[in-house]
Amino acid sequence: MKRVHHREKEQFQKLFQQENIDEFEDRFKILEVFLQTERHITVSELAQLLNDNGYFFTTDFVRDTLRLMCRFGFARKNRFDNGEVRYEHWHLGHHHDHMICTKCRNIYEFKDEHIEQMQGRIAAAHNFHMLQHKMEIYGICSNCLKDHIRPMPLIHTKQGEHVEIREFTGGAGARMRLLSMGLRIGDRIDIVTNLNKGQMVIAADYNRYVLGRGLAEKILVEPVRS
Repeated sequence: MKRVHHREKEQFQKLFQQENIDEFEDRFKILEVFLQTERHITVSELAQLLNDNGYFFTTDFVRDTLRLMCRFGFARKNRFDNGEVRYEHWHLGHHHDHMICTKCRNIYEFKDEHIEQMQGRIAAAHNFHMLQHKMEIYGICSNCLKDHIRPMPLIHTKQGEHVEIREFTGGAGARMRLLSMGLRIGDRIDIVTNLNKGQMVIAADYNRYVLGRGLAEKILVEPVRS
């Protein structure tokens, strides 16, 4: 990777000077610090990292430099799951996909040649000329899953999760209401929407159910292992 980074720095210097980009020396320092981290980083996080290295640039200057780095192909701009904008290295000839934990928000990179080849075959089978692609898998990482396997209130689940009802709490009234809706202990349900406020929508056996947050709090569930 050191060899790749050395090549990136050489090409950065060549292109930025060739295009007469202003304040080159300061922008080059930003590139060097950017290459030191393998994280998917926000503008403010990079500005703080620069600060830690003794470089004091405004957030706007860091953002503008990242914009130029994206323009010339040294960085990629991502917005995972409608979250904040993050930037990662763009090394020529290197492709990877992402797994995003919906609990801790950590992002994991992976590469699988079988998936790459399959996507090419699918595109060819449909006579489709593929220019670029990306894969994003959302779920719960192994670290978070350790704390996620015990029963928890339905209200704490994330959109897209597949869980099993383990228990009803809250007294006979709440239990009867849930049973009258058609929900039972052992039902496997999908979380259709959960926006952390207002009602949430779940699906069980191809039926949708709308639950208020108070009632959803009384349903204890566990994730279904795939």
